[in-house]
Amino acid sequence: MSASISAFILTFSTLCGSRVVSGVLSPPTNVSLTSYNMNLVLRWDPPDQPASGLLYTTEYNSSILGYNVGCVNISTLECDLTNLKDSISEYGKYTGRVRVQLGTESSAWVESNQIALDRDTVIGAPDVSLFSNGATIEASIKDPVFRISSLRDVYNLATYNITYWKDGQKKKNRSISNVQQNRVVLSDLDPWTTYCVQVQISTEKHPNPNPTHSVPSAVVCESTTIEEEAPWVAAVVTFVVMAMAVAVVVVAVVYRKRISHFLCPKDALPEHFKEYLLAHPNYLDMRNSHPPKEIFDPVSIIADGSILEEGLPLEAAGTSCSQQPDTT
Repeated sequence: MSASISAFILTFSTLCGSRVVSGVLSPPTNVSLTSYNMNLVLRWDPPDQPASGLLYTTEYNSSILGYNVGCVNISTLECDLTNLKDSISEYGKYTGRVRVQLGTESSAWVESNQIALDRDTVIGAPDVSLFSNGATIEASIKDPVFRISSLRDVYNLATYNITYWKDGQKKKNRSISNVQQNRVVLSDLDPWTTYCVQVQISTEKHPNPNPTHSVPSAVVCESTTIEEEAPWVAAVVTFVVMAMAVAVVVVAVVYRKRISHFLCPKDALPEHFKEYLLAHPNYLDMRNSHPPKEIFDPVSIIADGSILEEGLPLEAAGTSCSQQPDTT
């Protein structure tokens, strides 16, 4: 009889999925609290025997104020606690917990690991840009953006470790450590050569003497060109050009008349044209002649005002025209 009851109980618990004999839901599994660039995210896996319609509620503990409400009745398997910015500090230590809910039933709370944001956060990769300048390459570095505060505010000392190499020769790389400037010039490079660069951030925070490192940046490459000329070469070239310009202006002012006569000569007839025209006096008469005087006679129109009536044509009004004959 007892064996039959045990078999019935086992069969019933299997059919009920995530429900156990006591009526309490199975809790979530693999609960962990992580941080990337100063965020705070609680993640978990569903129960070993999940059922449909499960919801999750989370809380987090700041070790000072006790547990606070995080995400409530969510169906996803993570909760970004950084959205509660008023309650999250970059120097706090946090623990999270989550439970399953189905209707009016809830599972037991499952706690996560504890993390300290400034110690355990994963620092993302910096952003690197390269600019070629002759036989040198300038690297411009930008820190990753933190969800809370900033890289320089959280850590006492943050420096860059720069590694660079000729394209295809990474095993022969060169490196520069403990760089504090975000713009660095890589010199002693071969002209007309492609170089690749990768940067990693190193941080130190007292009293922890061991530095932590960020995710390495993406590898970026840039080519050098010709060797950069010495500054005095450009100065000499500029001086020579200016001196030549001044000399040209002075010559133009002093010899402006001669230059004008040379560029714009006066018109002159060839000698054989002059001899031909002098041998034909008609050309001289035509050249010295004046246009003939026009002869004309005045014409007057006289109207007798005494016989003009309104509405009569000019001929009916006795208009007379007189014209003096041409006496020429």
